Amino acid sequence: MGHPKFSRRVWQGPKHPWQAERIEEERTLIFNYGLKNHREIWKARSKLRRWRSNAMKLIATTDSGEDDHISREKADLITSLHRRGLLPEGASLDDVLRLNVDHVLARRLQSQVYYKGLAASPKQARQLLIHGHISIGDQVMTVPGYIITREEEAALQYNLSSELANDQHPLRQDIVSIRSKADYANEEEESTLELTNDGAPSAEEVQELAEAVAAAPSSDDVSGGES
Repeated sequence: MGHPKFSRRVWQGPKHPWQAERIEEERTLIFNYGLKNHREIWKARSKLRRWRSNAMKLIATTDSGEDDHISREKADLITSLHRRGLLPEGASLDDVLRLNVDHVLARRLQSQVYYKGLAASPKQARQLLIHGHISIGDQVMTVPGYIITREEEAALQYNLSSELANDQHPLRQDIVSIRSKADYANEEEESTLELTNDGAPSAEEVQELAEAVAAAPSSDDVSGGES
């Protein structure tokens, strides 16, 4: 269990540090989702690995005989992932195994701030979060990697005590102007990536997201980004 003052790391990095194919894939994810470094991808993969592991254990237990306790655990896992926006209504344990890292990264608070139109780019979304300009209801949020729930998504907004709460603020005007000029994909579909037959976002969804990111400037390109 370890000492309570020295909590153990809850994520696991790659077994081999130098794999060209993996590194290139992670660089693409970093660009598409405005991540800070590779570690954020490893954290998302670790979450995904735990959910898959729980699902596989429950599937194996179900095959050998199901009781009320197993049924509750199965329902709790599916309900938890549905509440986080990772599974559609009526999903099964098999659907948990079809999830991939794109689904997890798309549900991060940073990604949802961008999809909701509160920032002109994923990088700017991260900057606004860290500087305390974003809140869920009355709760100021400063953790870009937080997995937002479906209920919280509806309350996502600018912090009411932030200068950006004023829709006449120059930065707000810049964000609206930039997003109206850029060729963004259908953001309603992007913000709720549903499972396809193989559990991965379609090639069209990934391409649309990459094009939207390329069209949007970084936070440094928008004046007043640190206000």
